[in-house]
Amino acid sequence: MSKNVLTNRKLFLLNDDKKLEDGSKVVLTGWVRTNRNSGSIGFIEFNDGTHFKNVQLVYESSNKNYEEMAHIKYGSAIEVNGTTKLTPDGKQPFEITLEEFKLLGDCTDDYPLQKKRHSFEFLRDIAHLRPRTNTFNAVFRVRNALAYAIHKYFQEHGFMYIHTPLITGNDAEGAGQTFKVITDLKHPNDFFKANASLTVSGQLHVEPFALTFRDVYTFGPTFRAENSNTVRHASEFWMIEPEMAFADLNDNMDVIESFIKYIIKYVLENCPDEMKFFDSFIEKGLLEKINHVLNSEFKRLPYTEGIKILEEAVKNGHKFENNDIFWGMDLQSEHERYITEQVIKGPVFLTDYPKDIKAFYMKLNSDGKTVAACDLLVPTVGELVGGSQREENYDILKAKMEELGNDKGLEWYLELRKFGGCVHSGFGLGFDRLLMYITGISNIRDVQPYPRTPGSLRF
Repeated sequence: MSKNVLTNRKLFLLNDDKKLEDGSKVVLTGWVRTNRNSGSIGFIEFNDGTHFKNVQLVYESSNKNYEEMAHIKYGSAIEVNGTTKLTPDGKQPFEITLEEFKLLGDCTDDYPLQKKRHSFEFLRDIAHLRPRTNTFNAVFRVRNALAYAIHKYFQEHGFMYIHTPLITGNDAEGAGQTFKVITDLKHPNDFFKANASLTVSGQLHVEPFALTFRDVYTFGPTFRAENSNTVRHASEFWMIEPEMAFADLNDNMDVIESFIKYIIKYVLENCPDEMKFFDSFIEKGLLEKINHVLNSEFKRLPYTEGIKILEEAVKNGHKFENNDIFWGMDLQSEHERYITEQVIKGPVFLTDYPKDIKAFYMKLNSDGKTVAACDLLVPTVGELVGGSQREENYDILKAKMEELGNDKGLEWYLELRKFGGCVHSGFGLGFDRLLMYITGISNIRDVQPYPRTPGSLRF
């Protein structure tokens, strides 16, 4: 092929750099999004997978195979030869005058996607085709960019990426909502000779690496056998879990704020068309919401102060669905949102939670009642990130584990406190929920390529 002929990715890279020339020869492969003609001229909305936006192909009745062009079906795969025409005053920066085309893959009449809006519920039943729609095309482009931004942030800040196991012998959260790994229903422990389950968190396994490499992170799939059919729950989801040695709770919150702002900025800069689409069609005001977080200082507020704020709100007549506010309660989303939206009017870290509502590995504060934990609350969602300083004192952690009855099988975790242990902290962030927040998509099933939820395993 001639060096002067532009192909798919080269064409769009040139367009992004504003260097595309008028009259350039192109050879492209891709798919038909729409095809309409008026009898003398026709227009094909064409997408080759390299860009969120389509490019318009223009063909005329003078083309030797005009009739064939006019009847190309929606969804068909084609190869086209043509010439670029810059259209700086139009909706698109350029279009392509079509000269020749080749049908590479026809699309049959029972193609379930048509030139109309489909409900998200309908599209979940055709998860293998829904990336072709505008919404899901945008969702999975942003998912890709967000995943890259996460790795980019940590790699640029000296973190090592650690792969933690998916099959494990312990339940990191102690909630018992694990998927058991078995090979024979009659002998459930026959393969590993032990109770095995799919991981609910990589945190416990990544902590030892922080005590060698200082700053580490794991980013991978986790699993919860939680029978919850809600818009925020899935049985399989991805978690971002950094761990930092010689870092206390304040250091942890500094990293969380830096990290959240970095990845939001990356998505805004690298997915502008997708984000404009979400702002227009999914959540009005989305860009304003995201930019508000990006440009805000993240406040810090002790849990005890948060409870006083909620008690005062109830006293002044504010109605929560759960109006029974007391110290020691586990806050609901409505309480978190009230604090961040009505009081702080921006992102806020709620800190120093009661020890009884937090995980066993969190650092016990000097008051003996609270732990050095933080939850990042943001407007419209509530909790976005959860983190803590880890308990580095051997005796305190051992007593806590024995009290909860989870000391068996985690002896190795406890040993870390004897062999060169130090102050260390980390946080966890659900990747799929983060994606929901950034895109405005309200159901976790619509940000995952193939969602796994109770009673549903079609793909």
